[in-house]
Amino acid sequence: MVLQQQTHFLTKIDQEVEEEEPFHGFIFRSKLPDIFIPHHLSLTDYIFQKFSGDGEGDSTSTCLIDGATGRILNYADVQTNSKKIAVGMHRLGIRHGDVVMLLLPNSLEFALCFLAVAYLGAVSTTANPFYMQPEITKQGKASAAKMIITKKCYVQKLTDLKNDGVLIVCVEDGDEDEVSSAEDGYVSFTELAQADETELPEPEILPEDTVAMPYSSGTTGLPKGVMITHKGLVTSIAQKVDGENPNVNFTANDVILCFLPMFHIYALDALMLSAMRTGAALLIVPRFELNLVMELIQRYKVTVVPVAPPVVLAFVKSTETERYDLSSVRMMLSGAATLKKELEDAVRLKFPNAIFGQGYGMTESGTVAKSLAFAKIPFKTKSGACGTVIRNAELKVVDTITGISLPRNKSGELCVRGHQLMKGYLNDPEATARTIDKDGWLHTGDIGFVDDDDEIFIVDRLKELIKFKGYQVAPAELEALLISHPDIDDAAVVAMKDEVADEVPVAFVVRSEGTQLSEDDVKSYVNKQVVHYKRIKMVFFIEAIPKAVSGKILRKDLRAKLETECSK
Repeated sequence: MVLQQQTHFLTKIDQEVEEEEPFHGFIFRSKLPDIFIPHHLSLTDYIFQKFSGDGEGDSTSTCLIDGATGRILNYADVQTNSKKIAVGMHRLGIRHGDVVMLLLPNSLEFALCFLAVAYLGAVSTTANPFYMQPEITKQGKASAAKMIITKKCYVQKLTDLKNDGVLIVCVEDGDEDEVSSAEDGYVSFTELAQADETELPEPEILPEDTVAMPYSSGTTGLPKGVMITHKGLVTSIAQKVDGENPNVNFTANDVILCFLPMFHIYALDALMLSAMRTGAALLIVPRFELNLVMELIQRYKVTVVPVAPPVVLAFVKSTETERYDLSSVRMMLSGAATLKKELEDAVRLKFPNAIFGQGYGMTESGTVAKSLAFAKIPFKTKSGACGTVIRNAELKVVDTITGISLPRNKSGELCVRGHQLMKGYLNDPEATARTIDKDGWLHTGDIGFVDDDDEIFIVDRLKELIKFKGYQVAPAELEALLISHPDIDDAAVVAMKDEVADEVPVAFVVRSEGTQLSEDDVKSYVNKQVVHYKRIKMVFFIEAIPKAVSGKILRKDLRAKLETECSK
């Protein structure tokens, strides 16, 4: 009966696709078969499905490992503790649909709090704890956060939000005194987590309810709240790890290393939640420190190491890798930015037993493509490719001028469609409509092509975004800061290539008449207001910012000018 329901479901999807694509354009699908995905389940019910009822999961198996302290939580611990936190939040007034900001580094608390918020049918908006106060205040107000969970060392950045009535919960370090609810209006995380998990409310959670809201600049513009639903995250996770032939075959025996930031969708979706769905162990490291990471790989026999290109470069350049036993690593996954062939070849020598693959995705789209190198079908990923389209999804390549879908080996903008897509941008229907068209296609802003073997290659991007070590830097955000300076009449920001960071932001500035503004003045003004990866690397003073008749900045002209300046 279940098989009949699944077959009917897939047939219905095929029929819908045919109706939406009457001219049968060039649409690419996965080499792997579609699977049934339980969209009716909430995220937490789906994640822990194997550990409830007649599920085959062992709740005593390791779920989370704190790389800093060695503390271990099994699957029963994680479910119990996250429910306790959820009850504590509920007592403080958090209800279905409310927004809670997680301003935390990689930690057990981050994972438990995210799950707790999901249990309540509330929404987690994740933020980089190294953001400066103006950045945090802006996201907190834009998302209408009612509670912020953070560490005591970051609370000084939250003064404005606290004064607006936002409740602050502090996670204590081992060497800090606990924060009592009577002290300066802050609530102790320990106090929050001492509730009775049996008192957990059971809100009605619908598939289209938002569960996560990271901030992204999308293809252009200022950072926006990306509304990711229960159905969207369930789909995105299932596309990667469910079924008999998953694209990335995590198993219950894996130990998956997580030093990539958990506030970013890559680590949140593809690592933390995907690991929990499969019953694997997640080894959480607060930040990337090469020797510490290699020591942890050796100590815990890590089997899966997800990376970004700057991390790969650190492994390749290190002369100390031979001091550690890295032979347990069977899989390396690269994402967040394109990995050059030379780096890919070099890192293979450091991890002789590891299969290597790349992935491609966006906050708004979930995973778009994954390497099939790990699937149980004959396949060899080509260097420079980011994999093939994920299953239960569709991809097309469209001409950037005509919008016509293109055949294989023709470059155009990559567009993706499927249930894993975001619901939209918070309070911004215009930006949503620019990103997801009326037929449900999300326009990624990336230029690429699909070759004869269904491999996807990214060759350029329409986006204005700057990618610093995989982090997004929105030129519009920096431009708004620059123009707010009293001695700057106009400004524009573009990317400059960098060997280590991939790209760094540089500014073109028009001084106000009669001022003597220096490069150091400009850098200091911006850099004290933004997180480190948004800092201006260089400043060029010009007479006027080149713009089209419409007023749009001609960034191509500025990039050409930058090349000229750097070649001098």
